[in-house]
Amino acid sequence: MSVSKGVSAVLSVIIPAYNEENGIADIMQRVLAVESDLQKVGIKELELIVVDDGSSDRTAEIVARFEGVKLIQHKSNKGYGAALKTGFGEGKGEFLGFLDADGTYPPEYFPMLCSFALEGADIVVGSRRSGDESEMPRVRKIGNSIWSNLISILGSQKVIDPASGMRVFRREILENIYPLPDGLNLTPIMSIRAVHEGLVLVEVPIPYEERVGRSKLNVVRDGTLFLNSIIWTVLTYNPVRILGIIGLILIVFSILVALGFVVARINGVTSIGLLGFSLLYIALVAGVAGISIFSLGVTFNYLVSLFFRRPIRQGLFKKPIFKKPLENHFGWLGLLSLFAGLIVGVGAIYLGATGWDIARLWLYLLGSAMLILIGVQLVIYWVLIRTLDELSRREIQIDQDLNANL
Repeated sequence: MSVSKGVSAVLSVIIPAYNEENGIADIMQRVLAVESDLQKVGIKELELIVVDDGSSDRTAEIVARFEGVKLIQHKSNKGYGAALKTGFGEGKGEFLGFLDADGTYPPEYFPMLCSFALEGADIVVGSRRSGDESEMPRVRKIGNSIWSNLISILGSQKVIDPASGMRVFRREILENIYPLPDGLNLTPIMSIRAVHEGLVLVEVPIPYEERVGRSKLNVVRDGTLFLNSIIWTVLTYNPVRILGIIGLILIVFSILVALGFVVARINGVTSIGLLGFSLLYIALVAGVAGISIFSLGVTFNYLVSLFFRRPIRQGLFKKPIFKKPLENHFGWLGLLSLFAGLIVGVGAIYLGATGWDIARLWLYLLGSAMLILIGVQLVIYWVLIRTLDELSRREIQIDQDLNANL
């Protein structure tokens, strides 16, 4: 059930903790101290949950001393994301919030984050990169900037701090953003899913301090994990966003090389040398591969639509370029390419039979083969997409009819 401004609500704050005996007491005290400020914005009750993720130090012992704090213990270390998900399941609040146990995030900003949530935001993120007071290490700033730009490009929505570990969100959206991973990559995955699910994500500037104790983040290992998670998550929502961009780059490269050879030939250049042969070879492979990858991305989008039972998402760009989807033209484009390739190929063979030297014809034969392969691919993908589109429409219509009769 939605909660709006003016309606009292409960906020459950989860703190995942793994060997944080040096800073856990301070951060709990700071969280508990903001309850009166939370009440001023419409949060009637604060629930604090600490999930001890298999600590081997005195973390759990320290937490147990605090009255009114709910302690949950994992027998073994399951991961940052796993600890948070345990807290999500145990929290009773209509709103769920979380922050790290190391003192890097300011709990004093929870009232501000909650005020945006009460105004209608689905997820409110404390943005470290938006605030003036940030003690984030330079390496992590660079990494966060990379993830920010990558998610913004792939999601067609600006996301400033996708890896922030301080957030408030509505409990009801869990069904939209699950499944979430057990590791440190939970936060960027949450941001990606929110963007692709059409949820209202708001980022609020917050200060960021140097952590208490040694950081558990491994730049190379966790950076690779973040990258893999981002790419694979986007592929489950809008495959053509990634595959289409890759395919388009290869196609444009192939066209530019082809135009270069045409210009060179017009200017009287007949010998291309080893470099020219190599460039031609790469361009031919790039052209065929580009068409395949682009078409595969479009096809996957229809599979995703069939799985989610809802219309195709935004596609390659945020807004459609053509009045009708480009894939609707795959059929005639494929036949045109196939026909052109056959004409060029048959013409080259005829010229060879009439005495032309093969050295003058090989380029035409290669071009013919490329056009034929591209044409066959486009026709195959057109048939596949038409079939998937019919199946998708049928499933959506079934859902609409069933809902109308309920």
